[in-house]
Amino acid sequence: MTAKAPNLIVVLGPTASGKTALGVAVATRVGGEIISVDSRQVFRGMDLGTGKDLHEYGNIPYHLIDIINPGAEFSVFEFQRRFFTSFSDICGRGCLPVAVGGTGLYFDAVLSHYRLVEVPEDPQLRRELAQLSLEELTARLRAVTPRLHNTTDLLQRERIVRAIEIALHEPADSDPLPEVRPLLIGIRWERARLRQRITARLKTRLDQGLIGEVEGLLAAGIPHERLNYYGLEYRCVAAYLRGEYNRNDMFQKLNAAIHDYAKRQETWFRRMERNGALIHWVDGENDPLAQTKGILDRAGVAFHAGPSGRGE
Repeated sequence: MTAKAPNLIVVLGPTASGKTALGVAVATRVGGEIISVDSRQVFRGMDLGTGKDLHEYGNIPYHLIDIINPGAEFSVFEFQRRFFTSFSDICGRGCLPVAVGGTGLYFDAVLSHYRLVEVPEDPQLRRELAQLSLEELTARLRAVTPRLHNTTDLLQRERIVRAIEIALHEPADSDPLPEVRPLLIGIRWERARLRQRITARLKTRLDQGLIGEVEGLLAAGIPHERLNYYGLEYRCVAAYLRGEYNRNDMFQKLNAAIHDYAKRQETWFRRMERNGALIHWVDGENDPLAQTKGILDRAGVAFHAGPSGRGE
């Protein structure tokens, strides 16, 4: 029996690897639309710190970018729900979804078909957990989620408490998730070159106004604690604005933290492979689009020679 063609193209890789550019090039040539798989690009007004690079999209439609206001929470459940809504809509119009991003937990929520449910806050449980130390909270979460893999969030009490809350909730019956037949394309760079790209991109974003972007969020009433929740760039720049670092120290700390984050992303992708995901890796230094074309050709995905002229 002939295998069905992929109905989802995935472009993944660590930060600064060129995912957006490759994803847009692929979407242009397969008649596709992009679905962002990024935990922070959903927020309006958080552009430089999250690396939206919207100028790269041209006429390609995109989804799950700029959909909620900063200061709000955005859960994995909400991402999964919105992703499959966009996925079904794109497929229903005869187009091919192209998922682009680097948030491993969000990819797992889609590709592993986790059955996620909307879990209300539990005030009694939260009062109980408020008495526990960070170490005790982590131990509690590991006890209720033995196969815990999202270790990058174990330094933030708010996220650990929420994860425990969700893990203890009894799932309810719900509609089946749509069938996803993904073809995974990953971008790799030699480690030293990726470090160079990360540092160069950080310098560019600071020159483009990253500090001003954070100042604007604070002026809009987003508290420092919430900015910490939104990740490295916002955490470090907010600390600089509080006078905790000078500009050079802020840059050095943030640059090192982003390098470490890229390593954790690569570790996550290797874990995905150990768990059965087939990722077709392309060399970011050596015409990744041409390499991707070969992969799509072998998978039976029609690939136009150049821009399709689609625009919406």
